[in-house]
Amino acid sequence: MEFRWSGLRLQMPKFSTQDIIAGLSIAGLLLPEAVAYSSIGNLPPQAGVLALFAGLLCYGLLGSSRFAIVSATSSSAAVMAAATASMANGDPQHRMALAFGLIILSGIFFVLASLAKIGSVSEFVAKPVLRGFAFALALTITIKQFSKIVDVHSTETNFLYYVADIGSQFVIWNVNGILVGLVALVMLFSLARFPKIPGGLITIACGIAAGKFLHLEQYGIHLVGSMQLQLPTPGLPPLAHHEWARLGELALAMVMILYAESYSSIRTYALKHGDQTSANRDLFAFGISNIVSGLFHGMPVGAGYSATSANEAAGAQSKLAGLCAALTVLVMVWTLLPLIELIPEPVLAAIVIHAVSHSLSLYAFKPYMVWRRDVIVVFVAIAGVIVLGVLDGLLTAIAISIALMLRRIANANVTVLGRLGSSHDFVSMQNHPEAKSVPGVIIFRPETPMFFANAERITTEIRHGIAAADNSVHSFIVSLEESYDLDSSSLQALADLSNLIASQHRQLFFARLKDQVQDILDQGVAIGLMPAYSSGISVDDTVAMANKPSAAVTT
Repeated sequence: MEFRWSGLRLQMPKFSTQDIIAGLSIAGLLLPEAVAYSSIGNLPPQAGVLALFAGLLCYGLLGSSRFAIVSATSSSAAVMAAATASMANGDPQHRMALAFGLIILSGIFFVLASLAKIGSVSEFVAKPVLRGFAFALALTITIKQFSKIVDVHSTETNFLYYVADIGSQFVIWNVNGILVGLVALVMLFSLARFPKIPGGLITIACGIAAGKFLHLEQYGIHLVGSMQLQLPTPGLPPLAHHEWARLGELALAMVMILYAESYSSIRTYALKHGDQTSANRDLFAFGISNIVSGLFHGMPVGAGYSATSANEAAGAQSKLAGLCAALTVLVMVWTLLPLIELIPEPVLAAIVIHAVSHSLSLYAFKPYMVWRRDVIVVFVAIAGVIVLGVLDGLLTAIAISIALMLRRIANANVTVLGRLGSSHDFVSMQNHPEAKSVPGVIIFRPETPMFFANAERITTEIRHGIAAADNSVHSFIVSLEESYDLDSSSLQALADLSNLIASQHRQLFFARLKDQVQDILDQGVAIGLMPAYSSGISVDDTVAMANKPSAAVTT
């Protein structure tokens, strides 16, 4: 069933008994995780529950993946906590207002990215950087949850100092909390072997029973405590203009990490099952989910890997599983709220540690060790979080990704092509020594797209090749197959090169031009920036044109 409103398609999933079973199963994981992630974000427990409803309902109606479970995630909670703590100056109410403003702005940026159709935004975060950041973040979250298990606190913000401070308080660690947390972890990891059994819910139930009948508070073990789940009136938080501006900068980082994490989960299971997903549609769904969550004082949401993988393992067939999970959680909090308040904090901490444990696997780094590529990048991303903290570490990781991208595309490598045997194929003469040059013609191919950062270096390399050519060379060919567009700097550089070759009474040809590139070059000819040029569809066609007694000029 489909509904259309203002061009937006809302698709209702088909009924499936397996989806209901999966929804009931993952509800046992989602509720405790929602409450636990609230503690990571330094928000009340109800913030995670409200975010859970916002994510499941909005993405269930608007998203494209049938397996994605959109709810609060550990990474976004940690980033939000670090970002708002630096601006709140110790005021908890102000910090909450900043958090909700950050979530709303993140949602707006998601929607804008969707409207701009830049669904590949997550590709700006390189996978090695993301893996390193996820590992360091999971390590940071684990240590901080461990401090809740042993019931010691530290005001240190640096990870290394925090670990040292927690360790120095060894004599006052709560042994009872350690026992409760250890039992919860054993249960979680043991029950995880059976995907269709709600291990989180069973562990929570045992924790509630222990809190109620064993009177754990007498042993220094804290419980979740009072939860207020009244639906708040939606509205924007009261923040100053300069605070909104600062949050806008932080929201960009939040969007990058949220979508990179979500995109990885969605793509993994889409490829596994041969599903078609829409990146831009998912951007819009994440945007609406976060806006709704922020307006109703929830947490940032994304498609976390643990919940999404649990949904797929439980046998979900459509997005109905997520909607069933939302309904199940609603019934649970409506009828069992007094019991949820009895959950021991060490049990919640164990649930968080179990949820992030997949990111602590060293096996994920094995490919980089084998390939011996990007190893330094991985460890720099890890060190960035450990040394600089979650927020600055995230910004450093994103900066590293962008720097890697710029380093690769700014490469000024230019290849000289030669004919392979008697075929129509032209390949790099450096990589294929058997390839032969064409008499009277030199063929250049930039190995990266031309843009303002590398245009001058690329044309300089070509100029050096022209200067080294003997008098028998009458034509030069530049194959622009890697360039899908040209900015003004690139056009100016090619115009200067074209004018140089014309001044030497030689011919310049372009090969394999994209339509948009050809249109831009034609505009350069029209305004007198460069002389008329000749071009061929393929390198072989262009070589044939160059060897004609009088090459036809086409523009």
